[in-house]
Formats: sequence, C-alpha cells, structure tokens
Amino acid sequence: MRYLRNQDGVALVVSLMFSLICLVMILSLMYYVLAGTKSTGAQARYRSSLEASYGGVDFLTKTVIPRVFSDYSGGKLSLLTDFAASDKLGLTIGGNLKEKMTKNTSEWSGLAMKTLDPKLAPDITFTLPGQSGSQGYKVYSKIVDTTTGVGLLDASGVDYLDPGIGVAGAGSSTQSMRTPNIYTIEVEGEKAVNPKEKASLSVVYAY
Repeated sequence: MRYLRNQDGVALVVSLMFSLICLVMILSLMYYVLAGTKSTGAQARYRSSLEASYGGVDFLTKTVIPRVFSDYSGGKLSLLTDFAASDKLGLTIGGNLKEKMTKNTSEWSGLAMKTLDPKLAPDITFTLPGQSGSQGYKVYSKIVDTTTGVGLLDASGVDYLDPGIGVAGAGSSTQSMRTPNIYTIEVEGEKAVNPKEKASLSVVYAY
C-alpha cells in the first residue's frame, strides 16, 4: 500500500484564510469609525437644535409674555415692530395667544389650540439666524395648557402682598396674596433647511 502525501496548495489556502481574517478586521474597524463619526455628527446637530429650542423658551418667557400680558394690543404691536422683519427674526404671532394667556384651558374655543404639537397652530414662530450667514433654526412655540391665577388684581406679575391699612382694617385697598398664571409650553427648534434636525422641550412657566 502506498500513501499519498501531496501538500501542494496548502500555503495558498492558509494565506487566503489569513487575508480573509485581516479583511474582516479592517472592515469591522472601518464600520466602528464611521458609526462613531455619524453618532458624533448627530449629537452635534441635536445640541444645536436643542440650543435653538432653549432660545425659543427664553424669547417667549422673557420677551413675549411680559410685553403682551398687561397690554396685549400694544405689546403685540411692539413685538411685530421689533422682530417681524425678515432681516431680524421673522416673528409671527398666532391669533389665539391672547385667549390662551387669559383663560383656563377648558375655556379655549379651538381643538387645535390644545394639541401638543407646537407646529400645529403655533402661537409664536420665528427664525434664529445661524453663525457666519449659515442657515438658521425655525422655532415653534405653543401654550398647550393654562391655569389662571387667583387674585391677579393689577396684572403686573409681581408676587407679593399689596399695602393695606392694617391687619384689622376693612379698607378696599387690602388685597390677598396674588398667585401667578401657570402655562405649559411646548417648543420645537428645527433646522430651517432640514426639519429632521430638531429638538423639543416642554416647559412649565409661571407669570
């Protein structure tokens, strides 16, 4: 009996297997590098949209509401004068804002006013410009719930006891402790050229 011990081609098979293993390792490394790059980019875009949403909250609570709370018509006019131009913020104000600010949610007249989507019948819409002339962020803000305060006699928003004539006095100038209106606000900031890049905030605000 004769045994055949022909090992021709073994080196080729081994080298091919080694090449295949190296290729798999390289592809895996490239996949993780690309996935990390995409994740980093997505996080950066989300942070930008989130900052735009925070800007929307600040603008609504520190500029819009204080101006229109005591004098809606005059405050609205001043806001549009200051911010409505396209080279500023392109501000628009919805027609339901006054009703939302002064009435409880149960007294609102429209169903669209109560939806949580700030892009559906928004109260305030404006655009924050980007850096160095880049495309900015569109911001939609909407009051979705209002609980009116008790004892808001002067609508100033200041929360303290008004001076009276004394503890035992019966004068009409004695006022009870004022409590603020409480608003639940939905805000969404999104890239003007790519609405998929967006971030949303829910805020409870008392004034």
